[in-house]
Amino acid sequence: MNNGHIYPGQELALFEKATNWKKYFARLIMPLLKGRVLEAGAGIGGTTQLLNNDSAAEWLLLEPDPSMYEQLMEKISSGSLPANCRAKKETVADLSETTFFDCIIYIDVLEHIADDTREIEIASRHLKPEGHLIVLSPAFNFLMNPFDKAIGHYRRYSKKTLSKLQPPGFQSEKLLYMDSMGFFASLVNKLLLKQSYPTHKQVQWWDKRLIPVSKITDRIFFYSFGKSILAVWKKNQAS
Repeated sequence: MNNGHIYPGQELALFEKATNWKKYFARLIMPLLKGRVLEAGAGIGGTTQLLNNDSAAEWLLLEPDPSMYEQLMEKISSGSLPANCRAKKETVADLSETTFFDCIIYIDVLEHIADDTREIEIASRHLKPEGHLIVLSPAFNFLMNPFDKAIGHYRRYSKKTLSKLQPPGFQSEKLLYMDSMGFFASLVNKLLLKQSYPTHKQVQWWDKRLIPVSKITDRIFFYSFGKSILAVWKKNQAS
């Protein structure tokens, strides 16, 4: 995200109805979303609506973009988001040093942040012992395409590059690629279509046709490649 915290965010509405994909990654992390949860870069609340099933005592939404923050506040006021939600127009750097969480999540956010190393280092300080830090991001830099650039991605991640961000005093519980069929779709766009934005029909086709196949092929290929990458790090008791 840029220094002024203004984020275009057009893709948030485009992918808001990608329910198969969201349910797919959600099942891998839902058991960890308990106690006090911090969602960094909450956008317009689409991820919150999927993941927040009231199992958390508190769900803090951080969103520095003024327009998106206002949308979050409207959804909280109207009851569109669960009652355990609060929103702040902040980043993790603005948090009080005495504020701690059981789980911090970055869902398609870290790739938008210029200094991802500093971001993760700050976030790690706000986790309780045995708390979880979860990152879901686009995978493989060689798949960078006009769409990535149009929505402000600084990078995509591999297992090697994402592992380098693992904070000291944390252990890795998950590091895997997801959406193997989406990987090939992204490759086609990179080499042939070169679209800055997919159409609504393309997103729906990917979500309804490719994701169900990816759920099978990802297991067959042992999560060895995919369009996205998921990391789950657990803070040690003594950290």
